[in-house]
Amino acid sequence: MKFHTRKWVKPEDLNPNGTLFGGRLLEWIDEEAALYTIIQLENQKVVTKYMSEIDFKSSAREGDIIEIGIEVVKFGKASLTLSSEVRNKMTHETIITISNIVMVNLGEGGKSKPHGKTEVEFVEDRLK
Repeated sequence: MKFHTRKWVKPEDLNPNGTLFGGRLLEWIDEEAALYTIIQLENQKVVTKYMSEIDFKSSAREGDIIEIGIEVVKFGKASLTLSSEVRNKMTHETIITISNIVMVNLGEGGKSKPHGKTEVEFVEDRLK
């Protein structure tokens, strides 16, 4: 799994228990999945359709640096299925895993649109 983004856990990210609020973490994962999909499918119009079971394994505290990993599970006709792992950057302890995040490619009128992609592409390879 490649870890693309790091986040610093700040006071505004905490729940009343003093740990990272799960909703904030899911927001960060959803944003990372959208950005990853936009880059892969070369289309700024994508939406999250589905997230499978969310498995919280540990927590993060104020001052922790976390990193968000995204990996492609499969390419559908109009979708991209990803998995995600978030871990503590310093200890590498897993904080959360999500096995399947389905992102849908949209066309005109907000309808799903085939994207024609079948494998992961890297931006630098597109520029050659």
